[in-house]
Amino acid sequence: MGQQKVLIVEDETDFANLVARSLERAGYKTVICKTGASALLEARSNPPDCILLDWMLPDMPGTEVLRRLKTEAKTAMVPVIFVTARGEEVDRVVGLELGADDYVVKPVSLRELALRIGAVLRRRLSDPSTDCHTGPEEIRVSSLYLNRKTHRAFVEGDELNLSALEFRVLWHLASNRGRVFSREELLDKIWGIHNAIETRTVDVTVKRLRDKLGKIGALIETVRGVGYRFSEQDKV
Repeated sequence: MGQQKVLIVEDETDFANLVARSLERAGYKTVICKTGASALLEARSNPPDCILLDWMLPDMPGTEVLRRLKTEAKTAMVPVIFVTARGEEVDRVVGLELGADDYVVKPVSLRELALRIGAVLRRRLSDPSTDCHTGPEEIRVSSLYLNRKTHRAFVEGDELNLSALEFRVLWHLASNRGRVFSREELLDKIWGIHNAIETRTVDVTVKRLRDKLGKIGALIETVRGVGYRFSEQDKV
């Protein structure tokens, strides 16, 4: 594997340069963009292995940059880590629900940041919903159809508008029908975080998935006091 590239999207020059030097010492190649527009252009032209994204950029919020990244085929699967001064619980939940792979609040330890990047990259390589070479490529349950290679989901032939995060949650549950996962297990497996946010973010994501699944939303069952499972019985 060649040198992995990290795109740093940050308008504070001193901080961006500090992060870049630290990551280069850790063996990464880095590119710095100071605006959302330039970051999107760079990511589309030369997709990086990971993106560090500030929330407050001069031309558009980081959430909009993330939304655009996750809706384009060339960049949808690139891991994104928010690195921002916004540390409120609601901000963490919003960022992670939009599809960010991790959320780091400034001031941040540069060593910790490098470790988090490494963890995100390892997790992405081992995530079966992103691996096109092992395991099933499709899942069909009732009127639900999932395609892992294209990251697309359909109910009765109509495509669902799922974020990358929502697809990963749905694939993980559907590919393990009948198995109960605690909220902590889902946070660890899908979000890859431990106690960084409250477990209610899992509940919010599951609720949104059920709403998007419509009449078959009941396929995702709540196991009270434990967590969630994908039903072994087809729902009609």
